Amino acid sequence: MATDELVKTTTGIAHHGAGRLPSVDVDSFNIEIKDEDGFLGDRASKGAFREILDRWRKPLRKSGEDPFGDEPSDQISKKTLDAILVGDDTEASAIVHSAIEDFAQELAYVTRRFLKTKAWAKTECIVVGGGFRDSRLGELAIARTQIILKSEDFKIDMVPIRAHPDEAGLIGALHLAPSWIFEAHDSILAVDIGGTNIRCGLVETRWKKAKDLSKAGVWKSELWRHADDEPTREGAVKRLTKMLKGLITEAENEGFKLAPFIGIACPGVINEDGSIEKGAQNLPGNWESSKFNLPASLIEGIPQIGEHDTAILMHNDGVVQGLSEVPFMQDVDRWGVLTIGTGLGNARFTNRRKEGNGKDKDRDSTENGKKKAKESNKSDKE
Repeated sequence: MATDELVKTTTGIAHHGAGRLPSVDVDSFNIEIKDEDGFLGDRASKGAFREILDRWRKPLRKSGEDPFGDEPSDQISKKTLDAILVGDDTEASAIVHSAIEDFAQELAYVTRRFLKTKAWAKTECIVVGGGFRDSRLGELAIARTQIILKSEDFKIDMVPIRAHPDEAGLIGALHLAPSWIFEAHDSILAVDIGGTNIRCGLVETRWKKAKDLSKAGVWKSELWRHADDEPTREGAVKRLTKMLKGLITEAENEGFKLAPFIGIACPGVINEDGSIEKGAQNLPGNWESSKFNLPASLIEGIPQIGEHDTAILMHNDGVVQGLSEVPFMQDVDRWGVLTIGTGLGNARFTNRRKEGNGKDKDRDSTENGKKKAKESNKSDKE
């Protein structure tokens, strides 16, 4: 697809990886901070917690008293660990609590480093998402991290993301779309791409119930574990196109007024033209190639939705997951998101449209699509 065709399909909406979105400015995303041990995010990832758990099991394993037996630490399910926290085996529970404490100390260290960067200055609240959050042990680690930071006089709230982590990246896609879409349509298509899975969903706006999209929800989603199939890049795009077409058919059959808009959450640094600068190494094939453009490829496969040309907007997956929290962050000005998964996703936002509090910086921003499209991307892509 020619560049002028791609621009044509996105007229009236923000550009890919935009620093200016309908309700927020994206101050930074995908920051990679290093210390002497490597990337900082690796200290507060899902894998890091498992390593800490294993470390606490080691002395008991030597004496043959490990309550977890021979099961590898990375194979123990979150459900099992949650059950142990409230179970009768005090030794096993103590191991898990010890691991939570150590992980919280690591997360607090990492959060401290983020808060000291220019992009994260004056952050008032941090939402924590990702798969790790979807567990009691994750919630305890988040709460403990907040207590550690407050004891050090950091005036920061840390809260688990409200939407289920599997759905937050789909619901957040609504906040990539301009408000004119919601006037005539009741749903959009959303895609959440990860290193293991690709999830597609039909997201209901429920805009008539709540103009701030706080009532939005996923009507139906489909999951593909691409890591199991090891497809080529082209094979992955073909499968993704097929999944989206299936949802379009279902939406038509159910009588949805589906918008001609697809919001995509994707790992890495997303360029304005829809290419990926870096950070997509876990995806099938080379997604960072200058010859590959996912939005353009999808528009070729799905040129229209209903009677209208398809518009696509792609942004970093941490940004999109964080955007699901926009309706619930209106009592602060600056807030961030950390997503704990294979790595540590991150994004920082400043609210731009705040209803009725005198701090409205651009009340008509969502109505002025053309102006938004010309805004420069202020994302910190370091």
